[in-house]
Amino acid sequence: MTATDVRPAPAAPAPASTAPRPRRRLRGGLPALAFLVLLCAAWQVMSALLDSVLVPGVPRIAAELVEIVVDGSFAEQLGITVLRVGLGFALAFVVAVAVGIAMGRSELARRFFEPAVLLGLTIPGLVWALLCVIWFGIELINPVAAVALSSAPALMLTIYQGTRSVDPDLLEMAHVYHFSRATRLRRLWLPALAPSLFAGARLGLSLGWKVIVLVEVFGMSSGVGYQLNNAFAAQNVAAVLAWTLLFAIVMAVLEYGVLQGLERRAGRWRKAVSV
Repeated sequence: MTATDVRPAPAAPAPASTAPRPRRRLRGGLPALAFLVLLCAAWQVMSALLDSVLVPGVPRIAAELVEIVVDGSFAEQLGITVLRVGLGFALAFVVAVAVGIAMGRSELARRFFEPAVLLGLTIPGLVWALLCVIWFGIELINPVAAVALSSAPALMLTIYQGTRSVDPDLLEMAHVYHFSRATRLRRLWLPALAPSLFAGARLGLSLGWKVIVLVEVFGMSSGVGYQLNNAFAAQNVAAVLAWTLLFAIVMAVLEYGVLQGLERRAGRWRKAVSV
């Protein structure tokens, strides 16, 4: 055996992380937890320096938050608000997917719907809230229409941009192999549009949450926005902040507990880049 026959053994692959998944998740959440702790500390310092009833301290806000949760009003009012947002967002999502893909695939459709999208993006959510209160009163269609009208334009634009970014070679391949419409939708369009769909969902939901509060403040007799209006009328700043924090917690749970999990599952086929 010569020296040239001796070859170095291949390098062993780097061991995968052996840390338990809960521990990894805990480490990943430490930066967010640190930010929240610093935010609470800064608010408490500001409250102590100002010494005003208009800037309640963290303990006062926490007590109000616990009272809202314990007496059951939060769960009841949140359920009403979530139902309204869910119906409005579902309507906007279905319409936006159809229109956004049509705009991305057809120049005629793009030119036809483009003014509506630009107009919808320009009109503030406050205007949609006021108009829907005037048009529909206290009926369920009022918040549903307001959420749909405010969310749909941004969703359409996001999906349109995602459609335009699909690789033309994939479309040509689907045409050459005579893929059916169902196969194209399931194997081509949905995987390719998944990032745009999730980005649009985040944007649409954020707009919907903002508009639903305005609708409930101006024209409804229930919901989180209605409770915020009552707390404002009573000049209970701690209650206003408590309802706002609970509202933000729900959005965080929706983002980290639902949307990010679905996005990871939908994007498992994508190659992870580590450089």
